[in-house]
Amino acid sequence: MTIGLKQTQAFFKREDIRSFISRSWAISWPMTLIMFFEFLISLADVYIAGKISKEVQAAYGFVAQIYFIFTVIGNALTIGTVSVISRLCQDVEEQSYSRAVFSTVVATTLAGLVLGVAGIFLTPMIFSFLNIPEVLKELGRPLAAIYAGGLIFHYILINTNGILRACKGIRKSLRTMAVVCVTNVGLNFFFVFYTPLGFKGIALSTAVSVGIGSLWNLWLIKDFLVQTKKIAFDVIKKVTSIGWPSGLLQIIWQTASMILFLILSALPENNIEIVAAFTNGLRIEAAIFLPAFAFNMSNAVVVGNLLGEKKTNDAYKAGIITAAIGVVVVSILTIILLFNARIIASTLSQNGIVINETVKYLSICLISEPIMAWGVILSGGLNGAGDTKSVMIRVALSVWLVRIPLCYIFGVLLEFGAVAVWWSMNASLLVQAILISRRYFRKKWLEES
Repeated sequence: MTIGLKQTQAFFKREDIRSFISRSWAISWPMTLIMFFEFLISLADVYIAGKISKEVQAAYGFVAQIYFIFTVIGNALTIGTVSVISRLCQDVEEQSYSRAVFSTVVATTLAGLVLGVAGIFLTPMIFSFLNIPEVLKELGRPLAAIYAGGLIFHYILINTNGILRACKGIRKSLRTMAVVCVTNVGLNFFFVFYTPLGFKGIALSTAVSVGIGSLWNLWLIKDFLVQTKKIAFDVIKKVTSIGWPSGLLQIIWQTASMILFLILSALPENNIEIVAAFTNGLRIEAAIFLPAFAFNMSNAVVVGNLLGEKKTNDAYKAGIITAAIGVVVVSILTIILLFNARIIASTLSQNGIVINETVKYLSICLISEPIMAWGVILSGGLNGAGDTKSVMIRVALSVWLVRIPLCYIFGVLLEFGAVAVWWSMNASLLVQAILISRRYFRKKWLEES
């Protein structure tokens, strides 16, 4: 034990730890606030839709799922952008940096334009295939069309936010998202309740606010955009090669979530209440997911920056330190939620069965939150090194070979119910964390970066 402790102290020097903590925290806390702003935007949308009618709220839910699919490519390109730009930011005066910024912005803008136009024209076709009530189709079509019209601005916004955080501009990105949040929520109330737009104002407020945010971010990076008008196709190729596994991973995760809802719906007892409890539990867990994924994105920047500075060993150690900090933060939040589970659950439902099932869900699933955070944040370091394919494979294996089969077998076939599903989810997160950790600690990704 003493030898192991001395080895650890030799590996992590005290001054290095302070430096890594400072570097990680400087990115993580603004990133957490940014994600909180995004959470407030979605919460306001749901709240206002519910104030109008249950039909509008349901239509918004369907459109939100479709909109997520259309944003997958933008999110994937941004992950690739962060990995590439974070390694170049120590040479911001170089032409290579300006070309990389210009090229990624152009590529993302074109992708958003193409998908936005496609979304406008494909919306009627998509809704004609959906097996939902006609009233939801009538309400959903105009919402989807407006969201599609603003997709190009959303793509620019998330990509330029990635560029800013990749090169020590995270606080600028934070200010932009604060403006987007306030504008979105304010316009939401104004358009919906004080103009003839009605429920359409929910989508328009998003399109306008992300438009303002994207234009503001373009102004912030204008000096790099005007330095060159040459597209570096090698940069676009590298961004795409790094980003596509992350895009595919988002689709895999979303599909698995939909299947999980179907599994819960097939449970022999109280299936409706359990689905409601699961939905409420996920909302409550968002308080933990936000910092976990904020540290994930921060780790991508930290590792990418250090690799760009040719400090390979520091990149490896900083990734571990960032993950450790994130686990501490998530553990504190987990304890708070655990001790207040019933109180919080009672605010989201008046149904006694739903409340009890929500408490059961939280009591079981919150146990794995620190494990989840460790795997998620380490995977952020791998993403920053461009090792997105290995992350995608390992998460996919944990979901499709562990989570979904175990949930179905123990929850439905063997009829152990929701408790078995919750423990199966914990098992998949443990497997995921182990697989990610093995990849990280074997350091093969450092040789390939």
